[in-house]
Amino acid sequence: MALLPGGGFLMGTDDGQGYPADGEGPVREVELAPFRIDTTAVTNTAFAEFTEATGWVTLAERFGTSFVFAAFLPEHPRGARPVPATPWWYQVTGADWRRPEGPGSDLAGRMDHPVVHVTWRDARAYARWAGKRLPTEAEWEYAARGGLVQARYPWGDEREPGGVHRMNVWQGEFPTHNSGADGYLGTAPADAYEPNGYGLYNTCGNVWEWCSDWFHPSWHVTGPRTAPAGPPRGERKAMRGGSYLCHESYCFRYRVDARSSNTPDSSAGNIGFRCVAGID
Repeated sequence: MALLPGGGFLMGTDDGQGYPADGEGPVREVELAPFRIDTTAVTNTAFAEFTEATGWVTLAERFGTSFVFAAFLPEHPRGARPVPATPWWYQVTGADWRRPEGPGSDLAGRMDHPVVHVTWRDARAYARWAGKRLPTEAEWEYAARGGLVQARYPWGDEREPGGVHRMNVWQGEFPTHNSGADGYLGTAPADAYEPNGYGLYNTCGNVWEWCSDWFHPSWHVTGPRTAPAGPPRGERKAMRGGSYLCHESYCFRYRVDARSSNTPDSSAGNIGFRCVAGID
């Protein structure tokens, strides 16, 4: 884990590059106490240790289904049906964290990749077992920025400075062609690419990361500025960071100030998490 000093930082953005309904702005100064945060998303190796120690069964395993990107499936997948509003997603019977693309798939060569197909409730259970917790949105954004002030990405404002890929996002034309120019079509190792100024890896791209907050598009406008933790209740939990499926034409949320959300029981092949802890 990285030890972060806390203090004040400018959270959110007013640059107009995102989605007004997400409530990325206004820019506001937020104060945080020092805390520690995982330098990477929780890996398949770490999550396997948790399930072996506790016998935890993820919700995708209990439900028997989770969501997989269509390009990772055979041409006529059995036990799978497309999602009408987003036909590039399929609900796949038997997909879970051990079988990311459903029956016949496994984690070979991916033990150092972020665990996926985990719901917010699964992530919370892991965090509690590890003696940690899920980050607030404020903690996540402060850490993701790596000490930079109002930069778009953890390294600055240019997506690929000097032509060098710094994150794992969709390269090409979404959703039909991904060139994999950044080195990966699906998840990348949790420590791929260069870390940010705080030593954190992949705070943009790769997998979405669950936060502890209930999501609301405008609660933060009048909410607290010291250690904000989201509204007291809601229907969806906040997610941060974007994923390997994000593309500027469709989901320009692979930015440190971008937000999204999902229900606490939802899982998919591009959702993971990292944990934080207080200072003893």
